[in-house]
Amino acid sequence: MSLNTTAVRIKVTLKDVKPEVMRCLVVPLTLRLDRLHLTLQAAFGWTNSHLFEFLAGEERWGIPDPDGDFGPQPIDARKTRLGDIVHETGAKTIHYLYDFGDSWDHVIKLEKWFDNTSTDGLPFLLEAAGRCPPEDVGGAPGYAEYLDAIGDPAHPEHEQMRLWGPERFDPNVVDRKALEAAVNALSDKWKPRRRVTRSK
Repeated sequence: MSLNTTAVRIKVTLKDVKPEVMRCLVVPLTLRLDRLHLTLQAAFGWTNSHLFEFLAGEERWGIPDPDGDFGPQPIDARKTRLGDIVHETGAKTIHYLYDFGDSWDHVIKLEKWFDNTSTDGLPFLLEAAGRCPPEDVGGAPGYAEYLDAIGDPAHPEHEQMRLWGPERFDPNVVDRKALEAAVNALSDKWKPRRRVTRSK
C-alpha cells in the first residue's frame, strides 16, 4: 500500500451463517471506525441497537465504557481511522463484532487498494448477497433454528417464529435499493463541507 492510497474495496461476510450474507463496499481509508460501524450497519440492514468492536492482531477498537467496569477498555473507535489499523497492524483481514450477546462476527477482507482517487460518494455499496438475520435471533445458531422453524409448517415453533420475525422473511432476498440508499445517506451526511469565501 502506497502513501497515496485513499480508498479500499472491502468484502464483508457474516461468519458461520448460511445462506451467505455478504456485502462488498468501497470506503475511504480516512473513515473513522465509528463511521465504519455505521456504514456496516447500513449495508447489512442491522438496526444499530447493540455494542460493537473491531479486532485486528491483538488490538480491539470500540466505544470505551465511561465507568470502566468491564475490564480492559478498547481503543476509542471515534479517534481511529481504518488506515490507522492497517498501518499499525498490517492486517488484511479485520473482524467486526456486533452485539456481544449474539456475537455476530463479520469478516472484513481488504481486497483492492485505490491510489489518488476521489473519496466523493464514499462509502459506496458495490454488491449485496443474502438478507441480514433478524436482530436478537440468538446469533448464528439461533438464526439456523429460526430458518428451520419458519421453513417448516410442521415445526413446533413455526407459528411463533413466523410471527416473531419480519413478515415473509426470505434469507435469499436482499432489498438492495434500500441498503444502497442507507449507505448513500451516510456518504451525503459525511461529505466534506466546502468553505465559501466572499470577495470584498
